[in-house]
Amino acid sequence: MSPKLLHEGAILVADSHCAPWRTTFIDFLGALERGEIHTTQLILMGDNFDLLFGPVSQTQRDNHLSIELLNRLALKMEIIYLEGNHDFRLDSLFPEINVISRSHQPLILSYKNERIALLHGDMKVPFGYALYTYLIRNRPILFCLNLINEMFKGIIINTLSKQMQRKNHCQKIQNFETIAARHSTAPWANKCDVLIEGHFHQNRTFDLDGAKYYNLGAFACNERYYVVKFLQDRTILDEAIFHKEPR
Repeated sequence: MSPKLLHEGAILVADSHCAPWRTTFIDFLGALERGEIHTTQLILMGDNFDLLFGPVSQTQRDNHLSIELLNRLALKMEIIYLEGNHDFRLDSLFPEINVISRSHQPLILSYKNERIALLHGDMKVPFGYALYTYLIRNRPILFCLNLINEMFKGIIINTLSKQMQRKNHCQKIQNFETIAARHSTAPWANKCDVLIEGHFHQNRTFDLDGAKYYNLGAFACNERYYVVKFLQDRTILDEAIFHKEPR
C-alpha cells in the first residue's frame, strides 16, 4: 500500500549517485542509523545509486553496504523510495521500503492542509527516451543483460561505471523554467500545492501555475538534503548539508 502522509521533519535526498567511488551517501545513512541525524520518514527521490538494477547481480554486489543499511533503517523509520533512471526494479531488494516505480509517480502525499506531489523527474520525455526507459526496465531484457554481464566478467556494468565516473552532476541548465513548466499540463498538477522532483540537480525553487515548485540539488554534488517544515501556512523545504564527522 502506498504511503499517504508526509511527516513533519521528513528528510528528502535526491540524486546521491552512490557508487564504489562515491560513498558519502553510505556515511549519511550511517549517521541516520546512529541517530546523529533524526527523522521518522526518509524519502529517496531517485538516482540514489549510480547503478542499481534489481535483477542485475553485479549492481547488488557493488552496493551491498548501502542496501544493507537501508534495510536496517527501514525497521526504524518509514522509507519511501521513488525509483529513478539509474535505480529501478528494487522491490525485491527492499522488502520493508515503500518502493514507488516510475509508472506510479508522482506520489501524492498530504501534509497539513496541502497536497504534495513527489516524483524523480524523468517524465514527459521524448519518444526515444521513453522507449529506452521502458526497455531497460523490462525483466527479460534485464535477465539477458545480467547473464551476459556475468558470463563476460562485468563487461556491461564496468563499461557503464566508467562512463558514470566522467559525468558532471553540478551543471547549470539554462532556461530551466521551461523544462519545469512541462508539468503544467499534467492532469494531477492543478490538484497539488507543492511539486518536488529531482533528476535535474538544479536546486531551484519558484512558483509554477500557483503551486510551489522545488527541483532538488543533487546530494552527489555537495551533499545537500532537505527537511520538511511548515511555515506561515505553507510547506517549505529547509536545505541542509551533510558533514561527515571525522573518525
